[in-house]
Amino acid sequence: MNEKMNAIINDHSILFDGAVGSTGLAVFFFILTVYFLNSLVQEEDRTYMDPLPLSLRLIWPFIQIISYFFSSRLPYELMEKIEKKLQHTGVSYLLNADQFVALRIISTIGGTLFGLILVNALKGGQPIWVLFAMIVGFVLPDIWLSDNRKRRETAVMKAMPVYLDFITMAVEAGLNLQGALGQAMEKAPKSPLRNEFGIVLRDLRAGLPRSEALRRMADRLDIKEVTSFVSAMIQAEKMGSSMAAVLRVQADQRRNERFQRAEKQAMEAPIKLVGPLIIFIFPVTFIVLGFPIVMKFTSQGML
Repeated sequence: MNEKMNAIINDHSILFDGAVGSTGLAVFFFILTVYFLNSLVQEEDRTYMDPLPLSLRLIWPFIQIISYFFSSRLPYELMEKIEKKLQHTGVSYLLNADQFVALRIISTIGGTLFGLILVNALKGGQPIWVLFAMIVGFVLPDIWLSDNRKRRETAVMKAMPVYLDFITMAVEAGLNLQGALGQAMEKAPKSPLRNEFGIVLRDLRAGLPRSEALRRMADRLDIKEVTSFVSAMIQAEKMGSSMAAVLRVQADQRRNERFQRAEKQAMEAPIKLVGPLIIFIFPVTFIVLGFPIVMKFTSQGML
């Protein structure tokens, strides 16, 4: 009997060691393949790009490999459409259209693997969860872009009155728009708007007309307040109006809109608090108030 048990244990041990060895060998060849493919990818110059967050740095070699061998072969019209979407969300300073497509592919594969692991862990889970996880992985990059766009719009609208004040003071002091933009970029706080004004300044130094440089900024941001500001500046240039007066009016208008948005958010706060109150606060309050009553009824035999 003991010999039979020992034989069974030895068989299981051999199978386990074989499985571990096969897994380790597969992981080794996978890492070796990734290293070889990554060595074929041309090194990217990120001098003028934003630093990568930790979540992207961990999977960046895979993104580079997929973008180099697959994404670069997709139709030009599709990549141009994705590039415009990245510009509107501000992510174009982080990655390009080829890399975003690679990120979507990796996210889809990761979602599928997570669904398979979840189904196997539940031991009876429905395969539909794999499809659901794959769809979530596919749309996750779009959700990330949407969140980035909202944060970008909020930061731009918050910083715009400050930048317009600096530009107005510089223009009233005798500087032209190019010099005023340079002063604003030096004195005003860091913001996505600073990057956009930097691009405008670069376009002006390259010889692009002022109206065209401003119109490009409005197209990149695609924000109503910025479009209104650019339209007023272009109209003032065409009509020969005072640039300082137009800037002063725009700065006051943007500041009033900022206060109005703050008042609106303050008025919406009580409504937004209703959900957490009903879900979290009220049940706890009822438990605290009702527990002594229930215990008293229980001790008297009424429950």
